[in-house]
Amino acid sequence: MTTHTADTTVDTAQELAVFLRTRRERLDPRDLGLPPRRQARRTPGLRREEVAELAGVSVDYVVRLEQGRGLRPSADVVEALARALRLAPVERAYLFDLAQQRPRTADQPATTAPPPLARLVADLSPLPAMLTNHRYDILAWNHEMTRLLLDFGTLPPSRRNAMWLCLMHPETRELYADRERVVREGVAHLRAAWAAHPEDRVLTDLIAEFITRDEEFARLWAEREIKVNGRGRKVLRHPEAGAIAVDFETLVPLEDPDQRLLIFRAADEESQSALDRLCAR
Repeated sequence: MTTHTADTTVDTAQELAVFLRTRRERLDPRDLGLPPRRQARRTPGLRREEVAELAGVSVDYVVRLEQGRGLRPSADVVEALARALRLAPVERAYLFDLAQQRPRTADQPATTAPPPLARLVADLSPLPAMLTNHRYDILAWNHEMTRLLLDFGTLPPSRRNAMWLCLMHPETRELYADRERVVREGVAHLRAAWAAHPEDRVLTDLIAEFITRDEEFARLWAEREIKVNGRGRKVLRHPEAGAIAVDFETLVPLEDPDQRLLIFRAADEESQSALDRLCAR
C-alpha cells in the first residue's frame, strides 16, 4: 500500500487557489465565444486575463487569488467568478465555502441523534434507514439497515462512520458492486463538508487518516470532485441474500441541517424479495 502524507489543517486560501486554477484550465475558450488569439496557448483552458475580463476584476487580482495570497473575495466577486468559470451549483457552493462567504452555523456537529429523528428512523421500518452527520458518522439506524449493511451497535462509536466502513472494514469493502462510484461519491461529499466546516478538526483528521491509509481515497481526493448525489441506485452483493439493488434518497431535516436521513427502497421485485427474506431471519 502506498503511504501518503496529509496536512490536517484546512488551508482555504491554497484550496481556493487550486480550485480556481483547475476550473479555469478545464474551459474551452471557443465554448465561451472568445475571439481566437494570435499567440498560441501554452496551457489548456482560459487565460487569467480572460477570466478577469469575464468576471469584471483585474488580472492582478486573479493572479493573487491563484497564488493563494490569503485574499478573501467578497460575495459579489465570488458570484462573478462562479459565472465566469461556468461552475455547476455544487461547485458554486463549494467556492462560496472556500471564500468563507456562506453563512455558517456556530453549533458543533451532532454526535448523537435527536430523539425525534431517532424515532423517525425506527418508524421508517420496513424501509432500511439511518441518520448521519456531515462527517458520515452514523447516529441512528433501524433493524432493516443493520441486516442490509452491518450491525453498527457492535462497533465502537469511533468506527460508526459510513466512509470508514466502506474504506477500512473488510466486509463492507466488498459489499458494493460498483465500489469505486460509491467511494467517489463519498469523497465528493466529504470534500464539500470539509470546505463548509473548516473548523471541524475531527473531520480534517478523519480525511487525513483516509488519505494516508487508502490509496484510492487519496487519488480521488486529489481530483477535487464535489458533486454530491442525494438520490440514486446502489447494487449490494450481500453475503446472505445475494444481489440487492436499492434506490436511495437523502433528506435534510430543517431543524437539524447538519444531519442527513438516508432511506433505502428495493429497486425491483427480486431485490424486495431478497430484502424481505433477509430481514425476516
